[in-house]
Amino acid sequence: MKTRARPRRVTVECHAKLNLGLAVGPLRADGFHDLVTVFQSISLADTLAAERSSRGFTLRVRHEDAAASGTRSRATESDVPKGAANLVLRAARLLAREQSLPGGVKFSLTKRIPSRSGMGGGSADAAAAMAAILALHGRRLPRARWIDYASQLGSDVPFATLGGTALGLGRGERLRRLRLRSPFRAIVAVPGWRVSTVEAFKRHDAARNHLTPWERHRRFAVTVGRQQVDALSLTRRGNRFEQLLGRRRRDLESLCARLRTAGLLEPHLTGSGSAVFGIVPRGTSVREIVERFPGDEPLYVVRSVGRGLRLRIQATSTRPRKGPR
Repeated sequence: MKTRARPRRVTVECHAKLNLGLAVGPLRADGFHDLVTVFQSISLADTLAAERSSRGFTLRVRHEDAAASGTRSRATESDVPKGAANLVLRAARLLAREQSLPGGVKFSLTKRIPSRSGMGGGSADAAAAMAAILALHGRRLPRARWIDYASQLGSDVPFATLGGTALGLGRGERLRRLRLRSPFRAIVAVPGWRVSTVEAFKRHDAARNHLTPWERHRRFAVTVGRQQVDALSLTRRGNRFEQLLGRRRRDLESLCARLRTAGLLEPHLTGSGSAVFGIVPRGTSVREIVERFPGDEPLYVVRSVGRGLRLRIQATSTRPRKGPR
């Protein structure tokens, strides 16, 4: 029986994302909506540590404030799902069941990405859990299997496993890598209010004349990728969810106006919100923008990055290898 070194502990940096433009299509027969979006990984990241244990899966969460300024929202502390609803534990149990992995894992999550903000924090954590548990057992999966498992956990989880810059189609799980013309910096503001994604989709389905712009976005999806893409140009395509905020629409307009006043370009929602990001003009001082911002919303200074997950193996032990790889 062969032996191989297997890590006893793995740490994964799992990055948040922005949507550089997001269009929503009609309701499908399966209850989902087709999307056209460009995902972009950013430097803001959670950290998930995983250590093998004899049985069961446990998760400990602590919060670390990564905002450059502003008053931290209480929602950041309370909105991480507990128990079976948590995506880290769901991902671990899914892989353990599907891949017949023995034993358990103790997870420790340092949470920096604001919850329920449209920045994909929960999806990033799920992707990190998948990567960690596979590394702990010395397993690798074909890309197609990765996407299959990730899609079962959520529409944004496939991108979180890929990272970088990518066109997202279908409900977000069909991905095509894109080349970013140049890296960029952005500032993300997270208001205290949150958005119900379910209600936003319902408003979309009830709206009239939303299919004409959808056809334009479908044509964009066919042509994008033939050359390098520019972040600022992509954001100008807008985000469909901005039109579906109901009584929060005025709050969004106020926040975008204040971000423009501070010096940011093309502020828009990411995902279904409520986080709003703006591009930092080249040669502009980030510190000056933060100081000029007239508001108390937490501001996160971020940059584009080329991957979604970064693994670090911290210790190994040699044990008999059992079963197929």
